Formats: sequence, structure tokens, C-alpha cells
Amino acid sequence: MTSPGIALQGAVHLNETILLPNLRLALAAGRWTVLLGPSGVGKTTLARLVAGLPTGAQLEGTMRADDGAPLDGRVAVMAQDDQLLPWSSALANVCIGSRLRGTRPDWTRARALLDAVGLLPLAERKPGRLSTGQRQRVALARTLYEDRPVVVLDEPFSALDPVTRYAMQDLAANLLTGRTVILITHDPQEAMRLAYAAFLIGGPDGASAVETPSSPAPRPADSPEIFAAQAVLLRRLTGATAPDTGIAA
Repeated sequence: MTSPGIALQGAVHLNETILLPNLRLALAAGRWTVLLGPSGVGKTTLARLVAGLPTGAQLEGTMRADDGAPLDGRVAVMAQDDQLLPWSSALANVCIGSRLRGTRPDWTRARALLDAVGLLPLAERKPGRLSTGQRQRVALARTLYEDRPVVVLDEPFSALDPVTRYAMQDLAANLLTGRTVILITHDPQEAMRLAYAAFLIGGPDGASAVETPSSPAPRPADSPEIFAAQAVLLRRLTGATAPDTGIAA
């Protein structure tokens, strides 16, 4: 499986409102790129454009994969909302992509992924009997099950306690090695743990690069270089303001 680099250039607008002018964003092939910024600035909008999902915004410009192939069918998405089917078990929710495509579910792989996220004993539970954090882990397993070269993770660990969050970060980083990953987060520490490259979304330039640690990710949570990079990032985030666009981050 070849994971492409992706380049976006142009302006993102919603009706008459320009959300992101002068956008130049390069997503490195086979690496994790993190998008940060205040709520409402357009991070999720960018991710949905890459994934080809419906959004009220449009890119007036170009979006290209560096291998020249279309992105259709090559992107898996984990949305902010877990979007689990309430009438299906956790195991069946992991395999929902197969069911929608009319193909035979790989139950062995699905169970292995539920085991990896610590939920195999709850495989037959429906979402209503799972906690918010457990539901988020099922959604992560479902995203990993899709086995796509490009993966969008929209605040995938936000509902987890710190210990589980670090474990899931490590798991995702391991299982998505070599994939082109777009991670949206509001957590500076998470960004500096996982990012190969990071961008602050918004402002007159659309996206501005954020310096990331030079060591390989995932980096230890107590790494001094993470603390240093996090402090710089926090200073930049503190001065950021979001336009009132009427859409979510």
C-alpha cells in the first residue's frame, strides 16, 4: 500500500465568507500531520475536503495527491462524533464499512482490533451500554479496520482519560505507521507527541507551520523536548482568534 502526500492550495470559502485565504498546505506522505487552531477556524472543514465528504465550504484552488491518483476511496475518517449505530454491537460497528460495501466482514481482524483497544470483552455490547470513552475506542477500531492509506482523525482521543489516551495514541501511531494521517486536536501535548509536521490553521496565510520535535513519534509524554515545543505552541495558540463562521472546527 502506497500512502500519498497531499497538497492543497487556494482559498476555502463558505458562501461569501472566505474561511482560509492563501492556503498552502502540504501533508507529507506516510507521516502524521497535525492541524491546530481555535474552534470554528476550519480544521474539520479542511479534513472533510480531503476525505471528499459533504461540507458547506469549497476549495477554490487545487488538491492533489503526489501519486497522481484520485483520493476517492483511499481515505478513512474518524469523526468527532463516534457515529456508532445504536442497534448494532461494538463488534458489528467495527465492521460496518464491510457491510455497507456488501463484502464479507473480517471478524477475526475486527476482534483483534477490539482486543487492541481493550474492548474485546465488550464486543457484543451495544453503544448505549458503553461509556463515552469506550465508544470512542470502538470508533478508533472501526477506522483502523478500514485499512486506508490516508486517515483523518478528528479529535480521536478527546473523551479518554490520560492513561488510556496515551495508550491509544501509541496504538494508533503503531498501527498507522506508513499512512498519511491528518490529526485534528486542541491538545498541544498530543500534537507534539505525534506530529511529524503541524500547522496552525487560520489567519491571513490560511495555515502556518509549527515547529515540532525532531525525535521520532510517538514521543514519551515526559520528554523535555515535548514540554519545550508545547510551550512555544501554547504561546502561539493564546494569541489566535477564530472568525465567526457558523461552522464547527
